[in-house]
Amino acid sequence: MKRKIFSFLLMAALVLLWGSTSQAKEKEDARILEGIYIEDMPMEGKTAKEAKADVDAYVAELMSKEISLVTVNSNEVTITPADIGFRLVNPEVAEEAAAVGQSGNIVKRYKSRKDVQFENIRYDLVFEIDRELLRHVLEDQCSIYNVEAENATLTKEGEEFVIHPGKQGVVIDNDASLSKLETFFTEEWDGSATEVELVSKIEEPLGTEAELKKVKDVLGTYTTSFKTSGYARSENVRNGSRLINGLTLYPGEEFSTYEMVAPFTEANGYYMAGSYLNGQVVDSLGGGICQVSTTLYNAVLLAELEVTERHNHSMIVTYVDPSADAAISESAGKDFRFKNNTQAPIYIEGYTTDDKKIVFNIYGEETRDASHRVEYRSEILSKTYPDTEVIYTDAAQPIGAVTVQSAHIGYKAKLWKIVYENEQEVSREEVNASVYKMVPRYATVGVATADPNAYNQLMEAIATNSIDHVKNVAAALAAAAQPAPPAEAAPPAPAPAAP
Repeated sequence: MKRKIFSFLLMAALVLLWGSTSQAKEKEDARILEGIYIEDMPMEGKTAKEAKADVDAYVAELMSKEISLVTVNSNEVTITPADIGFRLVNPEVAEEAAAVGQSGNIVKRYKSRKDVQFENIRYDLVFEIDRELLRHVLEDQCSIYNVEAENATLTKEGEEFVIHPGKQGVVIDNDASLSKLETFFTEEWDGSATEVELVSKIEEPLGTEAELKKVKDVLGTYTTSFKTSGYARSENVRNGSRLINGLTLYPGEEFSTYEMVAPFTEANGYYMAGSYLNGQVVDSLGGGICQVSTTLYNAVLLAELEVTERHNHSMIVTYVDPSADAAISESAGKDFRFKNNTQAPIYIEGYTTDDKKIVFNIYGEETRDASHRVEYRSEILSKTYPDTEVIYTDAAQPIGAVTVQSAHIGYKAKLWKIVYENEQEVSREEVNASVYKMVPRYATVGVATADPNAYNQLMEAIATNSIDHVKNVAAALAAAAQPAPPAEAAPPAPAPAAP
């Protein structure tokens, strides 16, 4: 009895499995009815898998179509839909088309089939784009053809300012163009290679004659000296002041010293000169440019403009008090930036003098009360003095070669802004805090020699850790290693006297 029940259940299971497999196979092999389209592609007689392959091929072809984006002055940027993340949103459309007339009871299936005979069914493919990718295309590729507005500027000729009118610009409206392209690709595009004209707009220049006429007052001025600088460093200071001189900065605009004076190349007027790097003085193109940014920093402070970025040097400088410096460094990412936080344009004048002084004047509209005065005072919090000397050996240099770098005292300092009204102090606030490295005096000594005795003498001197002693020993060894000058020939014997 149990065996009969088991056999019956097994047979029933096999029938059910066969039935479900048969239905699945039937559904897979079902052919799409006549009158069903995906886009303009007739799907009659295709299976869902075949229809999907057609859709995939169609989308792949769309991805490679070239679309020309027409920018300013009819310049064109060619892209493909793949460049902007164009993709199909409803990939299940093939299965939906194949399902028509294939599901439900016999009456429902019959009705669906009859409906298709009277009216075709069209399935539209739905697409979307990546807005961020499209924005990058507009900003990085199309914007290079923008004709930027040229703001009105000033030049100082003698004691007078001359106004130079600005010029209108024509630029791509990125937001409007993005919306237009999104609508085009998702709603309007017929799939052909074509061109789309981007939305442009007029860009008005900043600066009216009335605004620029307000620039007449000295808001801040500062001078430093570079008398001790050699030719190369002096030329770098002069070049930096020239590159900044004559700038007009409008309300709300931010100034970057680095952007104004870079790149640090010979073509941009720079020479190799000493600069700070990792606690050492090294030669680099543009060495000395930090004196330019520092002098400007102090003029900006006196003008009470908004400083947005400032860094101290790694080691102390001598041309301003501690915490009154402003370093710039391409490798370290340091910049000196400030913003025009006044209600009128400002004009920056920078120049150098024959007696090696660099001057920055900041002109604008003075709105501060005549009784108002600011002063900046450096406070040294601590000093760290070097208590040792460091000596490096260099086997690539001959014995007797010694280069010495001076020691630097380490400092911790603050800069205070003190405000006076009618010569009475009314406020005192911390502007910045700075830390400068302590760097010991160090020397690099050449030790290359074929004489082991000379080498041993020099190494004994180095072991004393006294740079001055090493210099004396190295000089003596170098002198001893020089070949002796040739002996002078004996004077000829005098001729015998005439009889």
